[in-house]
Amino acid sequence: MGMSKLLFAGLVFATVGLSGCSNMSHQDKTTAGGAVVGGVAGNLLCGGVLCTGLGAAVGGVIGHEVGKDDKKKK
Repeated sequence: MGMSKLLFAGLVFATVGLSGCSNMSHQDKTTAGGAVVGGVAGNLLCGGVLCTGLGAAVGGVIGHEVGKDDKKKK
């Protein structure tokens, strides 16, 4: 399977998997979305399992921070 087909299949499965999470909070959704995007970016940059996992972890942390509610910071 080519890289573009694999990437497309991963994005389709991620979209379908996250579409069933309608009861998740906004912060949970941004955390999961960041992890997916980070994992794909890590895989594209290095191509290894370690880079994919590291990218997913970094993306999840960034998504978590972006999704924080401003009202809770006060």
